[in-house]
Amino acid sequence: MKTFINPQSPDGDIIDCVNVSHQPAFDHPLFRNHTIQARPSFHPEAQYDESKSASNLSSSSHNKQSSKQISQLWHKNGRCPENTIPIRRTKEEDVLRASSLKSYGKKKHRTIPFPLSSDPDLINENGHEHAISYVEGDVYYGAKATMNIWNPQVQQSNEFSLSQLWILGGSFGVDLNSIEAGWQVSPDLYGDRNTRLFTYWTSDSYQATGCYNLLCSGFVQINNEIAVGSSISPISNYGGSQYDITILVWKDPKEGNWWMQIGENHVLGYWPSFLFSYLADSASMVEWGGEIVNTEADGHHTSTQMGSGHFPVEGFGKASYFKNIQIVDSSNNLRSPKGIGTYAKESSCYDIQNDQNGDWGNYFFYGGPGRNPNCP
Repeated sequence: MKTFINPQSPDGDIIDCVNVSHQPAFDHPLFRNHTIQARPSFHPEAQYDESKSASNLSSSSHNKQSSKQISQLWHKNGRCPENTIPIRRTKEEDVLRASSLKSYGKKKHRTIPFPLSSDPDLINENGHEHAISYVEGDVYYGAKATMNIWNPQVQQSNEFSLSQLWILGGSFGVDLNSIEAGWQVSPDLYGDRNTRLFTYWTSDSYQATGCYNLLCSGFVQINNEIAVGSSISPISNYGGSQYDITILVWKDPKEGNWWMQIGENHVLGYWPSFLFSYLADSASMVEWGGEIVNTEADGHHTSTQMGSGHFPVEGFGKASYFKNIQIVDSSNNLRSPKGIGTYAKESSCYDIQNDQNGDWGNYFFYGGPGRNPNCP
């Protein structure tokens, strides 16, 4: 793996600038004759003026405060040159924190929310809890949302708190395909409690395939400015400035790859369609929202926060939000989803409230503090 420079991030991360053709994706046997796709051949068409989505909620019940874009900490000390990609260096202590070398960088089996028609005994196995909006019952070729960034408190080092979108294909059995992206706080994975950008994929319900970020072969990065797994800043303040990030994942109808974009102009890279079975064609479900891990035993609940750590009823500037949630349809158009459902198993710990208005389209507030008098 040819490395150029190593910008040291203020948070202690080392970012290696690696030649784009020497990235971990190419360790995968299916990549032997793969030609890197430098750019997507198609981009989803928006239904409405995207400049509107940068504005705040126009409802009089919310502060008229604009949300701002974020950056990454390592940018303060360097950038990566053209034809390289930034990769957060994995240190020995990162791997030693994992329960095994094989499990490093992987989610545990059955961490997906099961909002409908599934065996209730399977829901939230391994202590995973969710507050999500979702759509199903159609064919989906991507999803988009703008989510604000927080730094939720995580009680135990083996717990995490994240906010993301899920693009899902297959059943909730052993054949589930999932593409995921968002932000997370995960002490076990990163060795700190910083808020970090992440991606994830699996083609067998988190059993053997897939991983976070670039910790295994799979995702092909083409962008030299964004390091997945790196800290993002600044963070939204309770009652103060709000900072958010827009994530778009869509399937290129010509090449079949699933592309990811951050903001309006950072195309990050893609998951080749050959990594998947169901998602080689399309997705059957899309989810947006928060997830935490609760490791407390004997019916007690963790105080790990989801989102801002405040309930949705507190609204803009205090609760965490997703706004302008959209799906990509079979015509490669971005549009508002139909038939949005919500799911929060422990609403006294973490809840969700969705709504709709002109500037924010379909949106929701979500999250909560975890353990509290109503969530013992």
